[in-house]
Amino acid sequence: MTGMVLLVCCGWTLLHCLSVQAYENLALHQPAWQSSTYLYYTADRAVDGQYTVLASNGGQCAVSDLGQTTAEWRVDLGAVRSIHHIVIHYMAGNRVWDKNNPYTAYFLGFSVYVSNTKNKEDGVLCFRDTNYTHGTIPNPVNITCPYHGRYVIYYNNRTHPPYPEGYSGSAWIELCEVEVYGCPFPGYYGENCSLECPQNCQDGYCNVVEGTCFGCSHRYIGPRCTKVMNELPFA
Repeated sequence: MTGMVLLVCCGWTLLHCLSVQAYENLALHQPAWQSSTYLYYTADRAVDGQYTVLASNGGQCAVSDLGQTTAEWRVDLGAVRSIHHIVIHYMAGNRVWDKNNPYTAYFLGFSVYVSNTKNKEDGVLCFRDTNYTHGTIPNPVNITCPYHGRYVIYYNNRTHPPYPEGYSGSAWIELCEVEVYGCPFPGYYGENCSLECPQNCQDGYCNVVEGTCFGCSHRYIGPRCTKVMNELPFA
């Protein structure tokens, strides 16, 4: 993976390259689960670090069973982690990824959640596709998701027809790789994950980019929880 990052960085400045490499793929080789499985295309194939063949015959992709109305896949990061962004490599059948590729129909309408439990409703919605079409949905897709959680959940459904034009009739998981980039240790932020979150952040977590707190400990307020409530002037 490091070699791939270096190739991408060839045309950029060294500083930019270092910042790209700083976040770690927290999902790599972690336990994964999916709501159904087609043959031997198990959930763990989407976190094995292999995605050179974006097709079922490559044995590198996770695929759900036929005829499902909902499709859910998740990875357990092992602990609550601070996430920066998520990259999804979708199956393309070794074809050009454009409006004529039939796999785009299965990808459309997907959502990504981050949760502290296995239940997506307990977490935060990072992204929901409501605008992509056959010709505009990217592959891979890069989703900014500056939240913290233990589980990253991919979800798609075909439960409430009619669907937008071009959507598949069934819900599918056809994930060749899901990469979750962030800081491997809690309580840190910044491009190289070396800055400590403000000491009064609730539970010790903060925005992985800006260092602002998601909540404050008792009596503290402000973006970085540096002000004490009883120190504020009366209204």
